[in-house]
Amino acid sequence: MHSEIQAFLDSHERALKPLHLEARRAAWELSTTGAEDAARRAARAAADVRKLYADASAFAQVRRWLERADGLDPLFRRQLVVLELNYRANQLAPALIDELEERAQEIEHIFYTHRGEVAGQPRTDNEIRLLLEGEGDTPLRRAAWEASKSIGEKVAGPLRELARRRNDAARSLGFPDYYTMELELQEIAPSELDRIGADVEQRTAAPFAAAKAVVDEALARRLGVPRDSLRPWHYADPFFQELPPAGDVDLDALFAGRDVVEISRAYYAAIGLPVDDVLARSDLYERPGKDQHAFCMDMDREGDVRILCNVRNDARWMGTMLHELGHAVYDVALPRELPFILRTPAHTLTTEAVAMYFGALVRDPDWLADTLDLAPGLRDELAAALPASRARELLVFARWALVMMRFEREFYRAPDRPDLNAVWWDTVARLQGLTPPADIDARHDWATKIHLAVAPVYYHNYLLGELYAAQIRGALARRRATAGPDVGEYFRTEVFRPGASVTWAELVVRSTGRPLDAEDFARVAASGV
Repeated sequence: MHSEIQAFLDSHERALKPLHLEARRAAWELSTTGAEDAARRAARAAADVRKLYADASAFAQVRRWLERADGLDPLFRRQLVVLELNYRANQLAPALIDELEERAQEIEHIFYTHRGEVAGQPRTDNEIRLLLEGEGDTPLRRAAWEASKSIGEKVAGPLRELARRRNDAARSLGFPDYYTMELELQEIAPSELDRIGADVEQRTAAPFAAAKAVVDEALARRLGVPRDSLRPWHYADPFFQELPPAGDVDLDALFAGRDVVEISRAYYAAIGLPVDDVLARSDLYERPGKDQHAFCMDMDREGDVRILCNVRNDARWMGTMLHELGHAVYDVALPRELPFILRTPAHTLTTEAVAMYFGALVRDPDWLADTLDLAPGLRDELAAALPASRARELLVFARWALVMMRFEREFYRAPDRPDLNAVWWDTVARLQGLTPPADIDARHDWATKIHLAVAPVYYHNYLLGELYAAQIRGALARRRATAGPDVGEYFRTEVFRPGASVTWAELVVRSTGRPLDAEDFARVAASGV
């Protein structure tokens, strides 16, 4: 049986590689140009990969082998499990696969090319954030915030229809809806995710309320408004997923006149995970038509790894560079000896954990002092203030991640319900403590987060990634490996090397000594309140 399986795997790899490469090249072209023909190419290429897995006879054969898998080599068995998940997700008519990819790419293209207007002028996401971070005039702040939400009207209808069709596809495969299907195909039990989410919500409720009170008091004082008059446009991030400068430590001044790309390059070289080749292939600065977000892409699983950013020399983009390059060093370090199918991170949440570990360095006083060669007095000031700042950052992010998880669950239960925006704001108010705008019934704020369209059922991976990152910090501390090459060696051997040859749950235990839980995360998140 082994030789038969190996022949199948070899044949599958030969078919998959060119399709995978074309899909990645097309996606990269779309994200860097925003061109309509690139969107069509990306949709076709993504559909072609999915159609490879629509083969019912191959699916049946993989399942037969798995039924007799007790004596199989573990590497064989894991490849078959990964293949079975991909085949199961794509037992659909080719026309439906084409339709789903085309609908998703149409919405993605809108996100890439849309620019909200403030005072009649189109503004990039970076420019809108700068207004929200620094502007004191409330009407202008609201105009900037409204500009960040203006895409909602464009994409709400298409996104509802895409969700309906995703649900149709999931139900044809025996799942109650698309959300449940995606979790199970990601090897995440919905009941376990609900348990972890409820645990995080309960653990963060009181410290988040206390942290938000500190933030709101300083924000109200800076903007000259009563605390009970604060609205979503008074915060620096349009979704309140990051801390505003007011009421916290403003690190932007530390990076003014610095080159965050070069700082990132030097840091990763110092820990033995060089990124020079990654940076040489990357697209780092903003321009019209380009995706305004940030991501890492492994083009071929052979070493062509690159990131897309829209860099400015400030603390936010410093953290983003460290984050995206965290994804990149994971991809680069995956052993070429691994089978192509397993030459990926163990799971989305594990690569997010790595990226979050490195991205959080921007609020580490020792890292800042050493990297920026700060004066001892400033180091002491940061050491006194940043632990609480980091705790508030984790609390703000955790509550936002819960918003996305809870809302998306409801969205796929009933994408046609007319009160989606009310559901969105009820969730935001309960979990983030924000007061909604008065006209929620006429708005489409729920549709303005790009992940709902182009990275569906993804946000839980950020939250689980933060939990894993907290356990990684604990493991590194026990090893006394918190800086220099020892950090890179830990990641290379304990986290990167297995690739997808193990499940995410196995990797967490192997690398940190215990299953995933919220203990370490909650302890740090509560420490600054």
